[in-house]
Amino acid sequence: MTRSELAARLAEKMPTTSPREVEKIVAVIFEEISHALEKGKRVELRGFGAFSVKQRKERLGIDPRDGRSIQVGSRHVPYFRAGKPLLHNLNDNHR
Repeated sequence: MTRSELAARLAEKMPTTSPREVEKIVAVIFEEISHALEKGKRVELRGFGAFSVKQRKERLGIDPRDGRSIQVGSRHVPYFRAGKPLLHNLNDNHR
């Protein structure tokens, strides 16, 4: 599902709100999640999951073009952990 598809589905469920306002709401939600992660905070959406930031350590990698070893610096990466209700729904729907 893309961001615009999400906004369209929300607009269907919120007929009194204009599609343009729904798009703004979706944009604000994503911006706030991004800003919180940039500050190193954890974002928890109960029943869905939690977003956090993890740090990857420095490591030795391989350049795919020539096969030489290169040093890859440490970096921060986003991490998502699904909540129990989401995991339960995913696993019960596949049986």
